[in-house]
Amino acid sequence: MTAFLVRSAHVNDAADVRSIYAPIVETTAISFEEVAPSLAEVAARIEATLEHYPYLVAERDGSVVGYAYAGQHRTRAAYRWSVDVSIYVADAAQRSGVGRALYKQLLTELAGMGFHAAFAGIAMPNEASVALHESLGFIPVGLYREVGYKLGTWQDVGWWQRLL
Repeated sequence: MTAFLVRSAHVNDAADVRSIYAPIVETTAISFEEVAPSLAEVAARIEATLEHYPYLVAERDGSVVGYAYAGQHRTRAAYRWSVDVSIYVADAAQRSGVGRALYKQLLTELAGMGFHAAFAGIAMPNEASVALHESLGFIPVGLYREVGYKLGTWQDVGWWQRLL
């Protein structure tokens, strides 16, 4: 498997990001969105995120094979030093170090920006995501039982935290 480059995303990555994300939305409960966002919406999300937070992509052979980003944890002012983080890796690139490299860079950038804590919500069950997060120092902090309804069943979401 060839090496990959982790870099800041730009709106031109929207098609590749969407190609990774859309099947997750359409066929799994990993994302609680029920309709995959349009190409324009993905581009707008990348642009809006980059105004305040890192949005990174892993690129291999000119194509994006994974991405990770941070966003606001909650709106109240006292939460401003905490962020939520998300990561998605293309099926063909899973278990190749892409996720670990993306998160290491993302967490380093967030710490450098002065953020104190990162939170990750994981639709359960998802052993691979739990293993990735825990291998990077995230610890479980709670479970929202039956918090979302998708694919004909109630879904749980576990929450993990890492101090930066």
